[in-house]
Amino acid sequence: MTGAQSAELIWLILAIILVGSALISRRWSLTGALSMALWWVAIFVIALALFSYRTELGFVADRVKSEISGEAQQRIVGSTLRINKSIDGHFWVQAMVNGHKMRFLVDSGASITAVSESAATAVGLNVDQHGFPMILTTANGAIEARRSNIATLEIGPLKASDLAIVVSPAFGDVNVLGMNFLSQLRSWRVEGDEMILEPA
Repeated sequence: MTGAQSAELIWLILAIILVGSALISRRWSLTGALSMALWWVAIFVIALALFSYRTELGFVADRVKSEISGEAQQRIVGSTLRINKSIDGHFWVQAMVNGHKMRFLVDSGASITAVSESAATAVGLNVDQHGFPMILTTANGAIEARRSNIATLEIGPLKASDLAIVVSPAFGDVNVLGMNFLSQLRSWRVEGDEMILEPA
């Protein structure tokens, strides 16, 4: 008998003893006793299931935490940055923009890095408000955007300086890491559910 099976047997014996002693001490009717017994059995079955799958539940909790914070989705392996695919099917990274945290969607289909207006304001980016705005063609149609740049952008071992970006309220709350950042790397690739970025 394995350690896990021994633990399950002990749980079952304790459940029977506890339920039996409770029924004897209270001297309930047969119907009431059966009802109470079923409730106790259900409670112990649920408790036993939670105990038996505690490792798997821990993985689920870690995945939920990573989805919320984004921090656990990326890790440094040697000189590379490895990013786990999110449950939405995309790759997200936590970056430091001029010393401030900012979350980006990695998008090789975007030619230039894009930052939402709210995020740009939050980290104090200087947005060029002079002249005519840029017209960008997106999946949702044409939008207006303004030019700016990021003095320093860091994602683990990956660093970029004076990175050109565009800023627009049309981006909503999504910031996009585009090809003008990815093209500065030595390599980037996707292997299964993991994106691997290697600095130049």
